[in-house]
Amino acid sequence: MEEMMGSIKFFGGNFAPKDFGFCGGQLIAISQNQALYAILGTTWGGDGRTNFALPDMRGRVPIGVGRGVGLTEVFQGQQRGSELMELGIQHLPSHSHDATFTPTTVGASSSPTATASVNAFSGQGNQDSPAGNYWALGNVVDGRSNLPVKNGYSSTADTTMADDAVNVAISGVGGITGGDVAVGATGGGQHFPIMQPNLGMQYIIALQGYFPSRN
Repeated sequence: MEEMMGSIKFFGGNFAPKDFGFCGGQLIAISQNQALYAILGTTWGGDGRTNFALPDMRGRVPIGVGRGVGLTEVFQGQQRGSELMELGIQHLPSHSHDATFTPTTVGASSSPTATASVNAFSGQGNQDSPAGNYWALGNVVDGRSNLPVKNGYSSTADTTMADDAVNVAISGVGGITGGDVAVGATGGGQHFPIMQPNLGMQYIIALQGYFPSRN
């Protein structure tokens, strides 16, 4: 049965049968294949003056031309896809990484502590002014409680008051002024295959045969 010129089929042999050629993208002369050129044109390559190319099916799978439902459009002679792919950040779901904070400190490397003591005198005072003196037991003038206390301070001390008798604010101590956050690296950046299972066979195209009619 005569083949239709330009038709493509599988062939299980390792040679191109008579009147067929491998679909390997090779250039052939227009002058010797004018009828086939009228069918293929330069869709598959060539300069269109002296030569044109046969379809290159090496390592490729054919796919229907046009726009399928929910799919992108495919054009005649268009080559698409790849064997390998590398994931970029835009392909990844939201995720987190381990991070380590290394602080930069000034002064003390730990939390400071402070203890304050208030000195006092446990006996009768001998001073009226607090300047340079200590709290002491005062003397009530004339034994009346509504009069000022005399000698409420002492020039010497022999005891301390309760720890919470005074508040001490600590300032100007060392602390964290900055630091670096190290985020652990992950992934190797290797490409991974996205090729479907396949079987290598020869694609052949009819170079001779009957010319296909448009109607």
